Amino acid sequence: MQILIALIVGAVIGIGVHFQLGERVTRGVVLGPIVGALSAGLAWMLLTWAGVGIDTPWPWLAALIVPIVVTYPVLILLTRARVAHDKRERVRLKIG
Repeated sequence: MQILIALIVGAVIGIGVHFQLGERVTRGVVLGPIVGALSAGLAWMLLTWAGVGIDTPWPWLAALIVPIVVTYPVLILLTRARVAHDKRERVRLKIG
């Protein structure tokens, strides 16, 4: 049941990363929280499957650190890809 805490923490971190990075209009509002929640949940799940108990700090630290480490690069790369695609489409359609 504690994995729900990891999912919520990951989603909150994803929201923070979404609003901290620029070009927010090029990606969906839900993308950051989803990436954060999935990465935190996956880290929690892998650690518990590996036998690391919730009485140790490792799953809790992973639920805080992994979403930060994963969400920043994912959102940056997706934003760059979207901006480049939009630029190519504007040139192709002869807009602006």
